[in-house]
Amino acid sequence: MWKALASNALTFLVVLVFLAGGVILWGQQSYTTAGPLEAPICVRVEPGSNMSRISRKLETEGAIENGALFRIGADYSGKADQLKAGAFLVEGGASMEQIVEALTKGGASTCGTEVVYRIGVTRSQILVRELDPATNRFVETASFNPAADAAPAEFTAAADQSDTRHRIAMAEGVTSWQVVESLKSVGVLSGDVAALPAEGSLAPDSYEVRKGDSRQSVIDRMQSAQAEVLATAWQNRVDDLPLDSMEEALILASIIEKETGVAEERRTVGSVFINRLNRGMRLQTDPTVIYGITKGEGVLGRGLRQSELRGETPWNTYVIDGLPPTPIANPGRASIEAALDPASTKFVFFVADGTGGHAFAETLAEHNRNVAKWRAIEAERSNN
Repeated sequence: MWKALASNALTFLVVLVFLAGGVILWGQQSYTTAGPLEAPICVRVEPGSNMSRISRKLETEGAIENGALFRIGADYSGKADQLKAGAFLVEGGASMEQIVEALTKGGASTCGTEVVYRIGVTRSQILVRELDPATNRFVETASFNPAADAAPAEFTAAADQSDTRHRIAMAEGVTSWQVVESLKSVGVLSGDVAALPAEGSLAPDSYEVRKGDSRQSVIDRMQSAQAEVLATAWQNRVDDLPLDSMEEALILASIIEKETGVAEERRTVGSVFINRLNRGMRLQTDPTVIYGITKGEGVLGRGLRQSELRGETPWNTYVIDGLPPTPIANPGRASIEAALDPASTKFVFFVADGTGGHAFAETLAEHNRNVAKWRAIEAERSNN
């Protein structure tokens, strides 16, 4: 009898454990799987708010189905007391886990008004944008060149709002000098940059900033990001490259970045330069000549002269062998990867083809034909 009772008790205990495990598994799945929200919404978290109040708001908005599970998940993850005041975008279909992350990660608000400080190759620009929650797209309300234009009223109003999101968008191919100069116009930042960052050491990307952040801290983030990208690409590089260090890879990547704006071409352009280095040929690339003239301080704004192509500077790859001594810009991830994993080709020449891309060639005769086609295109355009 006692044996039967013990057996039944053990069975009951096993069932309880099994059911408890099933409940926990259900809770984990419910917390991490896509939620019921069909369209993105902007959730405002008031100062002093808590998870209980926010969970009720999210239930009312249709973003979650179970407020209690939302609170349990936030508590279990250690984030129940980490709510940040502000306005935050909750994407359509966001899981409870993703919503908790969005409301507790800190930083600038992610919806409402956004000011974008765009650092471009030819100019910098400040954009003011408003999020349309129905389409999850920002609508531009104002834009201006801080170096030439007065700030519009929309920018002044946005800059004064406490929940405005501020973001720096750095384009591929800008120089370190351009970045430092552009950061001077970002009024929400403080302080100066200690020293001009090494060329190529900044990662082109989008960086959220908050009022009071130092300009040096933004530079530090850019350098840390670039170091990580470069280290990963170097670790995954293909064999037998004529590159002895990560710095040489960064130099080549910067040349690739300046030579083509066509994403699909980067690895092919990379193969041309790798093939030239392997054959002991000079790289003969115009962007290196331009950098020798400008030192990265702005754009040249005109075509190169023959005397400049023959001019002796440390960067002029028409007169020096191998790679120049430093990068000539800050390359993006794709160009770094193209330098370390180029396409497998026999191309050693390329020239513009009139479509924004390039015509590649293995022989000088083929290249000369491509050059003739390009000259004809140039002549036709100048006559129109």
